[in-house]
Amino acid sequence: LRTKIRDLWNALLSENFVFSFKNTPEVVVYRKLEALARKQTWIRIRSMKTTEDQLFNTTENGTLYEAADQHGGARRFNESEEIPGHKEDLQHKDTAAAAAEIQQHLEKQDNIPLNIAITGESDSGKSNFVNAFRSVSDDEEGAAPTGVKQTTSEVTPYPHPNYSNVTLWDLPGIGTTKFPAKKYLKLVGFEKFDFFIIISDTHFRENDVKLAQEIQKMKKKFYFVRSKIDNDINAERRKRDFSAERTLKVIRDDCVHSLQGIESPRVFLVSSFKQHWCDFSLLQETLERELPMKKRDALQLVMLNINPEIIIKKKKAFQSKLKYWATLSAAGAAVPVPGLSANVDAAVLVGAVKDYVQAFGLDIPSLKRLSVSTGVPYADLRAVITSPLAAAEITTELLLKVMTQVGCTASLMAAEEVSRFIPFIGIPIAMGLSFTTTYKILNVILNQLADDAQRVFEKALGL
Repeated sequence: LRTKIRDLWNALLSENFVFSFKNTPEVVVYRKLEALARKQTWIRIRSMKTTEDQLFNTTENGTLYEAADQHGGARRFNESEEIPGHKEDLQHKDTAAAAAEIQQHLEKQDNIPLNIAITGESDSGKSNFVNAFRSVSDDEEGAAPTGVKQTTSEVTPYPHPNYSNVTLWDLPGIGTTKFPAKKYLKLVGFEKFDFFIIISDTHFRENDVKLAQEIQKMKKKFYFVRSKIDNDINAERRKRDFSAERTLKVIRDDCVHSLQGIESPRVFLVSSFKQHWCDFSLLQETLERELPMKKRDALQLVMLNINPEIIIKKKKAFQSKLKYWATLSAAGAAVPVPGLSANVDAAVLVGAVKDYVQAFGLDIPSLKRLSVSTGVPYADLRAVITSPLAAAEITTELLLKVMTQVGCTASLMAAEEVSRFIPFIGIPIAMGLSFTTTYKILNVILNQLADDAQRVFEKALGL
């Protein structure tokens, strides 16, 4: 398909069906102007990238961005990966090849696999954790089955509902007849997992320690999670001298003490039903920080929006890809077909905006789940949202409507359509206008959705 597109593009560029005076002095001059215009178009695109990278290093939202820098997350996405060959293709007029390379790069990024193993003894809350991490309610279709009896008897994959490249694997309880401790890692296929989360709902036992030691020998990462913290807090709350801080310290110290043989064990106290409590956010940040660079984006997109820093990190990650989406739009403008660029722009935007909405938890199912988990009515969460793209079905028609409402966008789109039919220099001009228009639209939409995510977060927690 790529070869066919390249051949068609070369045929269009040759323009044999339009011009028959290829060697006239006028055409030579036009060709030089065309080459100059293409060069200037690339300079403009490169300038946009430079400006974008500079903006990444500035403070856009006051203390929130300072907080993100302090946690070391926001700057990670300043260093966007360059795509080999796409600059040269653009400079040599092979726009179709550049677009194909960019599309391939984006698809590759979206399909980097991340496999997370969730293990521990039976009835420790593993399945609840799997569902919470994937933002899925226990009674939803595709949820890991939960119950008072042992429900996980096989190694079971649970892909994230919005990002199928991220999979949580619910592993059978260690130490059962079918999965004895000594053969556990081999039986569950440890080599395919990026890291292990070992869960207990009381204190950790001998089998947990042995498992962690074996994982360590295999050069894999592991993390201890003490689950069902909400049950412990509610039980202790009935006491007259109740102190949540003291209760959590006692639980943490007990867990650490039970992990004799593990050097400086880290224990994360979490509730699968109240993720904003205790260490769920700290666990997410730790997992992200300790993953290899190429895996971090995959984890980040599925992280629960339970603190402002996560929202900021997601915004930064999406900002690093704006130039690629804009370049795809510019490639659509390079084909002299009336109305094609607007349709290409809309198609590009639909995919990008759907990612934004889902990652920020602004789709209807995510908002309803948040309403259930926090007790805040769905209507109240919906009321603080301002973007017409949140809590809505993202369609081409809706996007085209939103595009025309962004300042100066309608004028830029009209100028692009007109300029592409100027002989020789029109196509490069149209490409530059398309790049600028798409970049601006996506940036405005991204900012609006990130702000909405922040408002929803604050409303959900009563801030």
